[in-house]
Amino acid sequence: MGGPSSGWAMGKEKSNCAQCGRAVGPVSSALGLCGPCLRNVSPAHEQRVALAHARTREPYGLPQAVPRNQEGVRCPLCGNACVVGKGERGFCGLRENRGGRLRHVAGGRRSGRVSWYLDPLPTNCVAGWVCPAGDMEGKKGPEWRRFSVSPGPEYGYTNLAVFYESCTFNCLYCQNWHFRASSQDGPLSTAEQLAAAVRDNTSCICYFGGDPASQPGHAISASRLALRQARQRGRTLRICWETNGSMAPGILRCAARLSMDSFGCVKFDLKAMDEGLHRALTGVSNRRTLENFRRLASMGRKRPAPPFLVASTTLVPGYIDAEEVARIARFIAECDPGIPYSLLAFQPQFSMSDLPVTSRKLAQECLEAARGAGLWRVHAGNIHLLT
Repeated sequence: MGGPSSGWAMGKEKSNCAQCGRAVGPVSSALGLCGPCLRNVSPAHEQRVALAHARTREPYGLPQAVPRNQEGVRCPLCGNACVVGKGERGFCGLRENRGGRLRHVAGGRRSGRVSWYLDPLPTNCVAGWVCPAGDMEGKKGPEWRRFSVSPGPEYGYTNLAVFYESCTFNCLYCQNWHFRASSQDGPLSTAEQLAAAVRDNTSCICYFGGDPASQPGHAISASRLALRQARQRGRTLRICWETNGSMAPGILRCAARLSMDSFGCVKFDLKAMDEGLHRALTGVSNRRTLENFRRLASMGRKRPAPPFLVASTTLVPGYIDAEEVARIARFIAECDPGIPYSLLAFQPQFSMSDLPVTSRKLAQECLEAARGAGLWRVHAGNIHLLT
């Protein structure tokens, strides 16, 4: 991964941080604060962070912050624990207080705000380098027949890529931010319609988005239907999740069990370890994500191959550096040093489009930091984006 470049490239002008006054690296105008300061942001600048998120949500009719109405109804479905007042909606935009009761705007288990497509395998999946759909390590001997249709890459087969058009986070650098335009009034699809999209050559379903954490009931219902149909036909079908991990623990267990039993995987996007930095980048806390990751790490020890739990982090220049990656990697290693960890290149998007693409130098530093923290399965993804 050698090659010249710096973490501050592409001819972008440096901006000074509003808190420390320095310009040691990229500072996005969306926040006006540098990564180190966001780890210990002053009360005087907390409002700046809140306003940055409010501005990205208001155009789409989404709550500008996690609702905390003292007279509202608490939603138990994710770590945001929204307390929704009458006539208000939760942070994800899909649960509304109607007459003192929470109602699912998209229908819940019966229907969801979702789209999908068939993606030829092997695909550019976060876990593609350790996934049964690719030429994963350890895919040796007769054991591969339990979880794959081929001893090598599953050429000729497809992944049903399922995109949930809602999210429990508000990442300022969201790569799929366009879903917000349809998150409030887009078309609905039933779990039966989604399950029917599975073809004879579909060997896995992957839920992403947005995030399936915002519509887990629909995804679980569709998975159960699709697995039942696949087993009746004697076909391989793995269930996988790409998520921020904010689901309620009970819901997560149901989702994870589907992956465990079908030899699929759960991919956690660990965006930051420091809670202040995480709140600045996503608008919410990472406490539930970290708690849930620990839960699944324990569960994953029962099925070491193919890998059950996979972690990833996007390397956002100026914010997610080698120091932050080392913290995340130490946390993963404490759970299980064998958990695969993928470091993803950042592409300027949404409110942080003024940042540069991840440099090779930053990627190399983060790879070394992750390995130095005790992880032995570390991977660089989206390397074609590196500058």
